[in-house]
Amino acid sequence: MEKHVLEKGINLGGWLSQYRIYDHSHFKTFIQKKDIRRIAAWGFDHVRLPVDYPLFEDDRKPGEYLQSGFAYVQKCIDWCRRSGLRIILDLHKAPGYAFDDQQSNRLENDRDLQDRFVELWLALAKEFKSADQDVLAFELLNEINFQSSKKWNGMVEKTLRGMRAMDPERLIVVGGNCFNSVDYLSEIQILPDAQILYAFHFYLPHSVTHQKAYWFEGLDVFDSPVDYPGVAVGLKSFLKDHPQYQDRLGEDVDVHFDRSYLEKRIEPALHFLMATRRALYCGEFGVIDRAPMGTRENWTRDVVSILKDHYIGYAYWTYKMLDFGLVNEAGEIINQKLIDILVG
Repeated sequence: MEKHVLEKGINLGGWLSQYRIYDHSHFKTFIQKKDIRRIAAWGFDHVRLPVDYPLFEDDRKPGEYLQSGFAYVQKCIDWCRRSGLRIILDLHKAPGYAFDDQQSNRLENDRDLQDRFVELWLALAKEFKSADQDVLAFELLNEINFQSSKKWNGMVEKTLRGMRAMDPERLIVVGGNCFNSVDYLSEIQILPDAQILYAFHFYLPHSVTHQKAYWFEGLDVFDSPVDYPGVAVGLKSFLKDHPQYQDRLGEDVDVHFDRSYLEKRIEPALHFLMATRRALYCGEFGVIDRAPMGTRENWTRDVVSILKDHYIGYAYWTYKMLDFGLVNEAGEIINQKLIDILVG
């Protein structure tokens, strides 16, 4: 798969990843063929498919891989191929690592879990080796957050070494540390492998994109709408009363959020492009549905415009529900204008 063909995509979050419970009824119904056809008809050219490791193996029986999990992924690959979409298979949660549960993360310092991570990817590479290389790409792990980028770089190198032995040409997506932060792109080790696409996620400023998010410490208490363009009205006085959130939200105080602000925050990606001459991909971005709809539209329009200006492909978070969706639980479109902005 050529890197430049991944221009405008959408995530399929909440289906095979971040599901409420492990439930085959959910896996069979949350996303269906008609959804993939609609995504293609809207004008997207690819989907990013997040998957959690329990889909493939049980913690009680590590290494015994579940054919049912492979079958769900294969079905999505087939739907995408028939609809003219490409697909990135993204390991969203790995044994010992979950981006949304940092307290339980053990992957960074547990050699057995690291070996299990590599073995899982070898199993996936073997299972989908016959998939058209122009249809399927792999993404090693979503939003890694290690104390050391060096440790993550070493895991990437080891995993790729094993995967390349059986599938030398498939496109593989690799993100950097601190939840795929654009500011940590400079710490990614650039490997002598032409079929790696380096990636970042973009959700800045958090007081806009995650306003009123019940899981974002600080913004769950700062219960005020934040417009874009605009400023976080009342945030300065809020932090005086709640200094424990200063580290998380202090940088958003008295800042006017507009296109110039976004261009400044995306600058590390441009530095990466110039320094490495490698393509870049923005695997996630979006604004929560608790924000004013005008804010969702305006922020998304500016981010899409900036990414396009610099030939950075992207995938919006997300298609359905999960607080950022383009459609609701019934599959009804929430705002057609937002879709039009994304597909251009």
